[in-house]
Amino acid sequence: MNESIKKIRRRDFMRVATAAAAGGIAWRGIRRASGSTVWQLDPEKCVQCGRCSTHCVLNPSAVKCINSYEICGYCDLCPGYLRPGAKLDTGAESQLCPVSAIKRKFIEDPYFQYVVDEELCVGCGKCVKGCARFGNGSLYLQVKRDLCVDCNECEIARGCPAEAFRRIPAEVGYLLKTSQKGASRET
Repeated sequence: MNESIKKIRRRDFMRVATAAAAGGIAWRGIRRASGSTVWQLDPEKCVQCGRCSTHCVLNPSAVKCINSYEICGYCDLCPGYLRPGAKLDTGAESQLCPVSAIKRKFIEDPYFQYVVDEELCVGCGKCVKGCARFGNGSLYLQVKRDLCVDCNECEIARGCPAEAFRRIPAEVGYLLKTSQKGASRET
């Protein structure tokens, strides 16, 4: 049997099917009740292992790349957008994202704005890893609460090597990346 096909437990399948059948509205309303909890990804602990894109019961994953514009958002050669060693050629073969979810928009010479298309993003973390290694760390992964079906035993959390996932009260806001802490640079 092909190992790339993810096995989904019946309970997880039923949760996703119920949410899809109800349009997700009723399900999100139930799980967001006062005192309920949601899954949270700590961007300072995340090691961009790629499991967010492969372990989520949803396809594509409820984990998406976010750009902290307070840190960055405008540059010439974004290391989260282009493969290492790519020159100014911005063709698909030079892009780091396997699904071309990062869009590059010209602002003024020599600057471009980099925006993540959430619908295309699969949460693989390749752009985040490139940004952290060679850039300033403005790209990070986050669980999108409007997409997450809030599994009691999140497969991503179970497989996370950095233990970056945890449950928090639904009333608490997202953990946002507001500094370059943890972003390493290589020369």
